[in-house]
Amino acid sequence: MATSELSTDPPARATAAATASETLEDYTLRFAPRSYRRWSTGVVSVSALGGIAYLADFAIGANIGIAYGTTNALWGIGLFAVVIFLSGFPLAYYAARYNLDLDLITRGSGFGYYGSVVTNVVFATFTFIFFALEGSIMAQGLELGLGLPLWLGYAVSTLIIFPLVVYGMKVLSTLQVWTTPLWLLLMVAPFGYLVVSHPESVGAFFDYQGENGDGAASLSSVLLAAGVCLSLIAQIAEQIDYLRFMPPKTAENRRRWWTAVVLAGPGWVFFGAAKQVVGLFLAVYVIANVADGATVANEPVHQFLEIYREIVPGWLALALAVVLVVISQVKINVTNAYSGSLAWTNSFTRVTKHYPGRLVFVAVNLAIALVLMEANMFDFLNTILGFYANIGIAWVVTVASDIAINKYLLGISPKQPEFRRGMLYAVNPVGFGAMAAASVLSIACFFGLLGETLRPYSPLLAVGLALVLPPVLAVATKGRWYLRRTDDGIDAPLLDAEGNPSDLVLHCHVCDTDFERPDMAACQAHDAHVCSLCLSTDQTGEHVLPAQV
Repeated sequence: MATSELSTDPPARATAAATASETLEDYTLRFAPRSYRRWSTGVVSVSALGGIAYLADFAIGANIGIAYGTTNALWGIGLFAVVIFLSGFPLAYYAARYNLDLDLITRGSGFGYYGSVVTNVVFATFTFIFFALEGSIMAQGLELGLGLPLWLGYAVSTLIIFPLVVYGMKVLSTLQVWTTPLWLLLMVAPFGYLVVSHPESVGAFFDYQGENGDGAASLSSVLLAAGVCLSLIAQIAEQIDYLRFMPPKTAENRRRWWTAVVLAGPGWVFFGAAKQVVGLFLAVYVIANVADGATVANEPVHQFLEIYREIVPGWLALALAVVLVVISQVKINVTNAYSGSLAWTNSFTRVTKHYPGRLVFVAVNLAIALVLMEANMFDFLNTILGFYANIGIAWVVTVASDIAINKYLLGISPKQPEFRRGMLYAVNPVGFGAMAAASVLSIACFFGLLGETLRPYSPLLAVGLALVLPPVLAVATKGRWYLRRTDDGIDAPLLDAEGNPSDLVLHCHVCDTDFERPDMAACQAHDAHVCSLCLSTDQTGEHVLPAQV
């Protein structure tokens, strides 16, 4: 490593320092250091599960049940839960163990430093699609309760989120923890009331054959239903945006740590699946017992309103329905806005080598979501989610396959995660190629280009290809494209004695800020250390270590 005077360019250092100061609030785009992770396992898990408060599950469950009947919908939901739990487990473990978001994990799990940019775009797309979906549901509630026209409700449901995501995890954790008890009460009460006071509704639910009355058990219908549900597979990335703040795993907290990781990581799907089943249950009841119920049965606000009306006076029922919708949508859309801003910012920073600030992309994400809402995307829900599911599956299952098979079974992919510029190749054909092939072929299947018979099988095709191709490509390339370097130039271990990321503090000479060991590398041009974000924004590449011969 060359030795010279440290950079003293005042404008460059001022810019780097400003960037570092902003990202320190939530360690945007960075490893989350131990000094910042002061929350307990319980607070982190409750905060993460607060992000699944969305009512879209109720709409999804209702839509697939109305389209394919209860039997096919339940089997589809079950398949969805199994796939998401198995694919989400290795990702959640890696995030909690090494304190990285999914983009940083993806870089070293088969995609490369620039290759994971495409997955960031996929995830950002997920966040604004579901922000728009949840915002649409909130606008329906505001129209019903306050008489706001939908177009204005869309705007209100968007603008109300912006100030809540300015301060990141500190505010989000407080919001999620304090609103969860009321949300649970308002959501569970109607379902419990129906089961107790209208036991016949259970039989009607299981007998429901769909809007066309032809919902007999069918593999193709099960797979089509599962395909819509599997659009939620990228939700694990939002769970990880909280799980990266888990405290170190120790002998003392081992059981609590694993419980929190499993429940708040892949375990989110059990709560999601339950909400989809309840959404269909409420929809079937509304269709059978409410005049013109079929026209609003897939709208969560109407589902809950009709049940509340049987329990309390009409004015209170309306108030409770609106409160539930608003709380639910705020809880999830702060997460959508926050996670989406991280994804956009991460991609932009790597491609342009310039950090514009996370709040810029909060505004971008919200603007895109608002356009989708105004375009009335709610009416095309099944098609949008079915299409997106293929891409989301290809990404998440590819990363899960690389971690579980290539890292732990085959030992081809480096087990310890890597995300820093200079340590990784620009693109790794293992993950990037596997995702590309799985996405293209499953989308072609989804649109019937491989034949109408195979069309319902597009989710299975995406899962199968994304699972098998990473180990095949890793073996074929002999793991050649994972690491550009194995030595980061710092003579200190990345992990402590218990396998947790080291809390050794080093100084970045570029932004003049201290960071913990996993975020740092040696500087090529100076006898000093440089942090990961300063490496990302290095326009000339002078600080980036050369490829290791």
